[in-house]
Amino acid sequence: MTALTAITGARIFDGDLWHEHSALLISDGRIAAIASYRDVPAEARIVPMDGLSLVPGFVDLQVNGGGGVLLNERPDVEGIRTICAAHARFGTTALLPTLITDSVAVTTAAIDAGLAARAAAVPGFLGLHLEGPHLSIARKGAHDPAFIRPMEQEDLARTIAARTGLDALLMTLAPENATNEQIAALHAAGVTVSLGHSDCGYATAAAAVAAGAQMTTHLFNAMSQLGNREPGMVGAALDLGHINAGLIADGYHVHPVSIGAALRAKRGPGRIFLVTDAMSPLGTDMTSFFLNGREIFREGGRLTLADGTLAGADIDMASCIRFMHDTVGIDLEEALRMASLYPAEAIGMTGRKGRLTHGHDADFAVIDDGVNVVSTWIGGTPVFAA
Repeated sequence: MTALTAITGARIFDGDLWHEHSALLISDGRIAAIASYRDVPAEARIVPMDGLSLVPGFVDLQVNGGGGVLLNERPDVEGIRTICAAHARFGTTALLPTLITDSVAVTTAAIDAGLAARAAAVPGFLGLHLEGPHLSIARKGAHDPAFIRPMEQEDLARTIAARTGLDALLMTLAPENATNEQIAALHAAGVTVSLGHSDCGYATAAAAVAAGAQMTTHLFNAMSQLGNREPGMVGAALDLGHINAGLIADGYHVHPVSIGAALRAKRGPGRIFLVTDAMSPLGTDMTSFFLNGREIFREGGRLTLADGTLAGADIDMASCIRFMHDTVGIDLEEALRMASLYPAEAIGMTGRKGRLTHGHDADFAVIDDGVNVVSTWIGGTPVFAA
């Protein structure tokens, strides 16, 4: 008989609705059902979570590092394992380790590490995000301009080959350094193409979307802004209905008023979802670290280069949710969806991630009333407990 676990005593948010006086039933690493207490099978192993809440595990599509490790500096399986474990402490159950623009050698090593991490079934590893190197120098942000370049046939072939061995592969590029034909080829191969670090105008962005781009990277940051005569990349992200848009909700990358305006303006069915853009200090007391030989400083909740340029974010997903609820003022349920369901939708993982319903992976966070993470479960197994 298959072992059955019943999580009892907690409120359960399934991604749409709250369930009271019910148990979450788990079997073979997946959600079997949400059942009333009287319907819990007698043979089930009971795990009480009295007074707490169960919510879908958070899905983070932009994670540069954590636990003292940056993917660029540690492109191997153990580096990925450390990053995933660091974010699990904050309720993230699935993530895309993100490689910031780097050399071909480091990019190749990161892809090999991702393939090995999938083979090793590293808890929390969902795939890879290649952020660059095919970006715009004008909107490079903290990316090293020495590595930024146009996409070539070898780059296209390498990326498409990587997709065949990964559950998800996301690539951020700028239309200035990749052709629409290349975007179409990536899309046809199952790569999720995200537009970012770009100074292009609305028409160019719209053409890239028509070719197959499906997303924009960290809305408002490192992209052409919404203007009165030129809508820019921001305008395209909000107006083009099938685009999804990642957002860093830390209060430094985007003003809360701008976040609220974007949420009201975003045309569907595409969604705005949360990303942390976290770097290696997450979960540590590090005060600085290095990226491509340049020191990045951590102070007051910000990560910056010496000239003050923001270089990733110093925030976890649970804190992003609190910011969206407490500061921006959206309902907690919508903030939770922005951290779980909407990113899962953005990469085509709605059948596995983002909900606590029958057949989905048993990935969930146990939180208190302040959205502090008490424990995190991946595939029906606890991987963190406070």
